[in-house]
Formats: sequence, structure tokens, C-alpha cells
Amino acid sequence: MPSKRAAPPAFGQADLTNCEREQIHLAGSIQPHGALLVLREPGHVIVQASVNAAAFLGLQHDLIGRPIDTIEGDLARCISPHLDVPLLSTLPLAVRCHVGPTRTAFDVVLHRPPHGGLVVELEHAGPGVDRSGQVEDALRRTLQASSLRALSDETARIFRDLTGYDRVMVYRFDDAGHGEVLSEERMPALEPYLGNRYPATDIPQIARRLYERNRVRVLVDIGYKPVPLAPDALPDTGQPLDMSLCSLRSVSPIHVQYLKNMGVGATLVVSLMAGGHLWGLVSCHHYAPRVVPFETRTVCELLAEAVGTRIAALESFARGQADIAVRRLEQRLMEAIPREGDWRNALFGHPQSLLQPVGATGIALLFEGQVQTAGEVPGTLELRRIGDWLDAKTDAPIVCAPLLATMSLGLDEPAFAALSPVASGIVAAPLSAVPGEYLVWFRPERVRTVTWGGDPTKTVVAGGTPFDLSPRRSFAQWHQVVEQTSDPWTEADLAAARLIGDTVKDVILQFRSVGLLIAQDQLNRVQRQVQAAEAPVVVADAAGRVLLVSDAFRQLLTIPAPPPETLADLPAMFADPPAIERKLHDLLERQATWRGDAMLAGAHSVQARPVQVRADPVFSAPGRVTGFVLLFTDLTEQRAAKAARQRFQERIFERGRPMSTRLDAKGDLLFQTLLSHVVENAQLAALEITDGGETARMPEMLESVHASVTRTRRVLEHLIWHSTSGQGEP
Repeated sequence: MPSKRAAPPAFGQADLTNCEREQIHLAGSIQPHGALLVLREPGHVIVQASVNAAAFLGLQHDLIGRPIDTIEGDLARCISPHLDVPLLSTLPLAVRCHVGPTRTAFDVVLHRPPHGGLVVELEHAGPGVDRSGQVEDALRRTLQASSLRALSDETARIFRDLTGYDRVMVYRFDDAGHGEVLSEERMPALEPYLGNRYPATDIPQIARRLYERNRVRVLVDIGYKPVPLAPDALPDTGQPLDMSLCSLRSVSPIHVQYLKNMGVGATLVVSLMAGGHLWGLVSCHHYAPRVVPFETRTVCELLAEAVGTRIAALESFARGQADIAVRRLEQRLMEAIPREGDWRNALFGHPQSLLQPVGATGIALLFEGQVQTAGEVPGTLELRRIGDWLDAKTDAPIVCAPLLATMSLGLDEPAFAALSPVASGIVAAPLSAVPGEYLVWFRPERVRTVTWGGDPTKTVVAGGTPFDLSPRRSFAQWHQVVEQTSDPWTEADLAAARLIGDTVKDVILQFRSVGLLIAQDQLNRVQRQVQAAEAPVVVADAAGRVLLVSDAFRQLLTIPAPPPETLADLPAMFADPPAIERKLHDLLERQATWRGDAMLAGAHSVQARPVQVRADPVFSAPGRVTGFVLLFTDLTEQRAAKAARQRFQERIFERGRPMSTRLDAKGDLLFQTLLSHVVENAQLAALEITDGGETARMPEMLESVHASVTRTRRVLEHLIWHSTSGQGEP
């Protein structure tokens, strides 16, 4: 019988063999610089508390079983107006109150855990410093950053100025989950970590998921003694408290040991979310204990949202620039077909337009048994062998549909090891369903030294500590010499290759459609190639009789219909037949090129489908029409993207008073001033996202920007309310 998978280790019971699954959100304890209460709703009776709660609050009585309104001070009065806020399950809210006989001021953070109740976390109140000018300046500097590198450097400076930590690093994750220190601000005496890489295993997936939910995590003192919760389980459920959103939650002992190995005394980690995904972290290290008040942490969260939005915008802008270059390439190719009767010379007429967007040093076209190249590439025989190898790999995990990519060709296939000087990395775009037809980019081997923050292979060591398995104990830089690999292909590289490949694929379809009309002796072979094309196409002769309808066109139809026999059968398939009849009449009788949008008719619950039509007469000689080629492009994604853009513009300008708090005139003016910078940042991000060319992801990306603005607005709202109210005695 198959063995059952072991249960995830409880908090504090993991070792390096199973820490990936440690239940760190069920810590059952807090850091001692605050206190935690869990209230039953309704009634607001305390059912669980950190064992230090009474002493921390200066109270002389037990708290368990006591209604919150019986606690001395204004705690109950301060939190009661906010208990109907629906966002408390996803975004904690803070108020300031006074508790105990001395009416000590506390910052109180509220949220609702997944299984009910209300979590109340209390920390000593911060100094209440007005940071509005600092926030406004930081937002302006973020918006002005024109590259990821500049934004990363600026972010490190902003966060060090804001928090005062000894070291601040901007830490980016790559596609494999490894982290790299992209920028760093530090005390001069500290060893630099800039450029260091850290293996993906340093941050388990469960921790990454928590970073997405709880955007700011603080460890005040690496030598702290955890304060347990009592009772161990919630009385109403019998389950431990889910502490995913708790700012006081204890840190995994393995992570604490990891930080001790580095000599760190306190940390602050802020998540950078871009496009709805965890892009990286702002990681702050201090070499002595350090308390960070709630207000500072909230400003950090607000600025991280702005930085994440700017990251998404810059990455989309880079993709948009590649898209512009590809559209110019498409124009040259289409112009070359009627002028030269072919497109291949135009494709290679400007090699840099093929190489630069992908960051390649060489490119080869394998097409119809011929090989054409530019830049540094293997010999023709080796290129044909690579084509055969690519044919055999189409069903393998290496495929990045519709691309095939690797940065270590010689390691993937030892027969190609000798090609490493010119072809360690390749990206191949299949051009058709015909075997052996590819556009292939090449990168040479780059023997390089990767600097890791400690040996990434040395995950466990023997020792006499309480940990039988301990994290790496040496964080001296460890250098790994990497051979037979190229520089990695980035998402932007692959997006550019995909765009160029799709463009060439469309040009090939157009060229072969023309060949179908001109070269009758090649009809059968070309017909199969066009039939298998991914783009919807209809080919007709000079009289309008349909010669070929691709499978893709049939799949595009939203109503059942027999294959058209003539072009006169097409209007019935569209939502506006008379308009289509007029266009087809002009095409047939006046040989007028048709460029425009139309709607395929819907049926029953199927909506009409928008398409772009490109219909051209084909001339075998001046004035002599051989036939017509009609290409159709599904615009569903583009329309959805357009609708998303419109929704975004309508929603981004939504105004109104704050939903959860009421600001006075001064607070409202400050709120509107800072919010205008946030909106400006979001508008620029939206503009660059919509220019990025990725219509399929555009609604998702715009929604993530809107969600970030909404979250930032609420965080800003809470911050200003907190800073301008509740400062005096109750």
C-alpha cells in the first residue's frame, strides 16, 4: 500500500527536511513587544489572550472571559465604530486608545481571522510624527524612476531614510524562485550583499504565500522569548488561532536561527507585489533590537504598493517597446511580398530588429528545407540537427508554448555541447505545423561566477545545538562557476520572441495563401499547410468561389453553418449581413482592400464574437485578379482589454468621502493631496500596461493596479485618520 504523506510539522517542530510545510501561520505565540486578545463576536468577550496581556496593559485582573468594555480605558469605545468594516478579514485596521489605570496610549490593530472572532493586537503608541511630506516626496521619486534599476535603487534609499535600519535591500525573485539583491543601502562598515543570490529554499512557499497576504512583517529582537497564547486553542472551534495577518506573530525558529547566523538583530520585511504576484521584497536588517511603530510600518506598506505599481508599469512599457519594433518588422515583411514576391530577404534586411528585442547574438530561419541566418550561429549542418531535436522536444517540459527555450543546450543534449561558444541558449518559435520550420535565436555560453549568500548546496550540518539540522551557519560569499549556460532568457525576451514568431507565422500564412492562388501545381501541399494554420483564413478564386476554409475559421464561428461555397455565403455568418455584403461587393467588383472590424453572429447563449477582417485581392499581373485572401483575427481579448481600460478609467476617478473613517478638513486635504500622487502613478501604470501589447493579461493587470490603488487609498485613509485623531486623553 502506498504510504501516506506525513502531516505538516507544527510551528517550531520543523527541521530542514520538512520546513517547507511548517505551519508558521499557527504559531500560537507572539513577540513580547505587544499583547494580543481574541474576542468572541457578538458580545466581544475575551476568549484567548497572550499570557503577558494583563501585565503589558497595566491591569491587575485576568482577562479571559471578560467583556472588552469592562477593561479600564477607552479600548471598547475606540474599536466599536470599526467593527462593521468588511475589509477587516483582509486588511487590518489600526486605532489609538488608552488603557489601564494610567491611561497608557496604545496603537491597536484589528482584524478578523478566517474562522471567526476578532483579533486585537496592542503595541505602545508611536510618536505620531507627521510623515505626509516624506510620503509625498517618496511617491514623487517613485513615479520619476525610469527603469527597474533606478526604481530599485530609489526604493532602497527611501526605505532606509524612512526606517533607519542599518541595511536595506531590494530583493527580486527570478522565475526559479531564487532571490537576488538588486539594490542595497547600508552602513559603510557592513559587508556588501549587493548582487548576492539566495536559493529559493531560503523562503519556503508557505512563507511566500503569507508575504502576499501580510505585506509587512517585523521582528523587533532576534533574541526574544516567545509569549504563548492561552488557552492553546480557541474555545469555540477547538482549533489554534490562524495568525496569518497578526503583526505580532512569532517567527519560525528556523528563520530565527538563519538570521542569527547572519548576525542580524532585528528585521523588517515588506512585500513588493507587481501584477498581482510577489515580485520581491524590501528586506531591512538591523544589528541590534529595533522597534518600528505602526505608523512607520503603514507608510512602508503604502510606499510598497506604489513601488509595485511602478514595477508593473515599467515591465509593461518594455514589452510595449518590443511590440512597436515587431509591428515595424511586420510592415516591412508585408510590403516585401508584392514587391519582391518573398519576405525572407526583408526579414533579414535589418538583423538588429530581430536580435535586439530578444537580446540574442544570432538568429536562424529554418523554412521549407532552407536555412537563412544572421549574427553568430552554428553551421548549417548543426542547425538542421537542432531543428530535428526541436521536432522531438515539442511534447517535452522544455516547451514554453508556443516557444521552446533553454539556457543550457549542451547540458540538455550533450551532442550539442561543442556548440556552447555560440549556442548555449536558444529560443525557438515554431512557424507552422510543418516539422522543421522554426525561427531560432541563439546566445553564447557565458562562463560566469554567481555569488551566493552562503553555499546553496550546504543546507544541513551536524552540530551539538538544540537543532539537529540547522540553517547554513556561514554567510560568507560563496562563488559558483557556471559553465555551458547562457544568460537566462527573461520574460521580456520570451515575450519579444513570441511576438516576432507570431508575426512571421502570420506573414507565412499570407505568403502561402498567395502561393495557393498562383501555384496550382503546388495546391495540395500548400493547402495542407494553410489548413493547419492557427489563423482563420478563407481563400476564394477570382469569381468568389471558396477554394479553402481553414479549420481555425470554422472554430471561430459561433453559429452552426455549412462551409461557405462562395463569398456570398459569408454575410449570413455575421451579425450585420448587409454591411458585410457591401464590403464583399467592393472586394469582388472593385478589388477594394477591406480592412475593418465585424461581429460574427451569436447563437442562443453564445455572444457575438468581434473579429478583424483583412481581405485582399491577389493580382497575378497588373489588373488581373487571381483571387482573394480573407484573414480573420479574433478580437475578443482586445475588446475585453478595451472594456477593462474603460472600466479602469471610470473607476480610478471615483471619489467620495472615506468609507471607514471621517477626516477633518485638514486630514481630508492631506488625503486628497497624497492620493493624487497615487492616482497619477496608477494612471501612468495603466497607460504603459495598455501599450504593452499583452491583451490577454491586460484586464488582469489593470485590475491589479486598481486593487492596489484601492488598498493604498484605504491604508492612506487609516494612516491620516490615525495621525490626526486620538492623540489626546479620552
